[in-house]
Amino acid sequence: MELINVKVYRITHTGNIPHILLNGITHKDSRNRNPEYRDIGDLCLINTRNERTVTVDNGNPEQVDGSVSIIPGHFIPFYFGVKMPMLYVAQHGGNFVENATPSSDIIYMACSVTGIIAADFVFFFTDGHATDKLTSVYDRSKINELVRIIDWDAVKSSYWGGNDNLNI
Repeated sequence: MELINVKVYRITHTGNIPHILLNGITHKDSRNRNPEYRDIGDLCLINTRNERTVTVDNGNPEQVDGSVSIIPGHFIPFYFGVKMPMLYVAQHGGNFVENATPSSDIIYMACSVTGIIAADFVFFFTDGHATDKLTSVYDRSKINELVRIIDWDAVKSSYWGGNDNLNI
């Protein structure tokens, strides 16, 4: 796989599409945020992303000086795969998703990684879930290594349970 072929995905409620078409994908703190935003995510996870600070270690957790850290909730999350645990929870409920969202009300948005690079956005990427203690957080200086860093078999997996995935 080459970087030019890598896409990232975001799922959202179809009710959010008119605002996205007019304003782009906006963050909840953006001046042009969507006041009518329809959330389909796990509220507990969203709160964790807003409260937890993670260190940008660029894959070297032992050599971190702690000078660069981010709050994942300050960024709009995208996924490398189309079949993600969050989609399952959004469609079926559970965790802290009070009401399941029918698949007919969920839409995928896809972006190329090279398009994001070209847009010159501030971005970070991870090799696991952004709030997981075992995950490394990378800045844009590592983007050319993304294809090597990401476990593409895990991204394409349709099973996420078992002891191999526990954050012990």
